[in-house]
Amino acid sequence: MRATTKDIYGGRDPIELPVCSLSEGAAWLQLPVSTVRAWALGQASAAGAKRSPPVIEIADAARRDLSFQNLVELHVLAAIRRQHRISLQNVRKAVAFLRKRLGTRHPLAARAMLTDGRDLLVEIGPDLVNASRAGQFEMAIVDAYLERIEFNKRGELLRLYPFTSQSLATDRRSVVIDPRIQFGRPCLRGTGVPTAVVAERFLAGESIASLVEDYGIAAAQIEEALRYEQAARAA
Repeated sequence: MRATTKDIYGGRDPIELPVCSLSEGAAWLQLPVSTVRAWALGQASAAGAKRSPPVIEIADAARRDLSFQNLVELHVLAAIRRQHRISLQNVRKAVAFLRKRLGTRHPLAARAMLTDGRDLLVEIGPDLVNASRAGQFEMAIVDAYLERIEFNKRGELLRLYPFTSQSLATDRRSVVIDPRIQFGRPCLRGTGVPTAVVAERFLAGESIASLVEDYGIAAAQIEEALRYEQAARAA
């Protein structure tokens, strides 16, 4: 019998396996580490006496490691919060609503969030997405994030294309995170080459022209990878 992809990973789906630390995940998604920590581990009260529960269930709570599935959830949470300073309490309510509605522990990484995300988020209410004021603009931002998530025909998560710039409309999909390639490290699309390796070669003195020749891709893709790594290392 031919081994399946899941057999390679000890019978587990690769999207569920730990791939990075909280700080790495924050850097890859260009989010503040404090924000990722609050979403993944919960947040202490002002007095420090009580800790609120996390928003998502991470792959390895003991080691504080994130799975690819968790990265997708954080990516979607970033879309929801991009235009509003929504309290964690309201975000938790939204995720609880989606868990019940979609019947999954990881609703933000479910296929339905890609196909029905607009309607689901509006249904949650004005505390999360203001559908009556600037609603079209806000939902367009959510759509831009959801479109970066790729599923197969069975609705299974495949890959995520993180943003490499602040321009949602023109951002190229030059960088991809695929749990089945390079153990989920961000790579140059179509090459399997980690962006960190590209940046290391460039910082060591190699020119963009030489990298283009080696990898057989456009200079624009190399430049996007370098910008992405620069932002990730500055996070």
